[in-house]
Amino acid sequence: MIIINSTLLDMEEEKVLERLKEGEHEAFTQLYNAYWNQVYNFSRLYVSSVEDCKEIVQQVFVKVWEARTLIKEKENFRGFLFIITRNIVFNLSKKSFNESFYKMSVLSAFSDSMEQANCDVEEEIMASQLNDYINQLVDSLPARQKEVFVLSRQHHLSHKEIAFRLDISEKTVEQHIYKVLKFLKENLQLFTIFLAC
Repeated sequence: MIIINSTLLDMEEEKVLERLKEGEHEAFTQLYNAYWNQVYNFSRLYVSSVEDCKEIVQQVFVKVWEARTLIKEKENFRGFLFIITRNIVFNLSKKSFNESFYKMSVLSAFSDSMEQANCDVEEEIMASQLNDYINQLVDSLPARQKEVFVLSRQHHLSHKEIAFRLDISEKTVEQHIYKVLKFLKENLQLFTIFLAC
């Protein structure tokens, strides 16, 4: 099956969304054809498995169909898709959460993950929004936790080096990192809650 990826104009999109709310399958197909690739590409920023990304695309559009009556046609549909996608990506990560996942995915936004050459403008905006939110969370940390986290993630110091620099034990460094990661995980999950209602 050949899928043509075409972007919908705002006026046309409003009409398609109205038809989607009425349960029209053709309208759903139009939206899928217009946006599946953007959802896929955004997922690829955070998920390395092609199969998982394809599954995420399917889950996103299942949610769109299930929540069709709640969609506001005059609001930003791409933003709506982004929220759903983000939620599914983080729910997927929650199943196998560990520190290395955050190093490779979400927290990489904190340390300049924007180097990805084939990010299009829209993906950069989405990643930038996530980056801004993570920065806000980091800025809200207690001073010592923030200092430890920045030394670890921005300056790439080991726990031993951080302990020496701050004159604290390695165990204390580990506890700070653990608390920060827990705090970020909880708040990122809140940030990615499905906001259809």
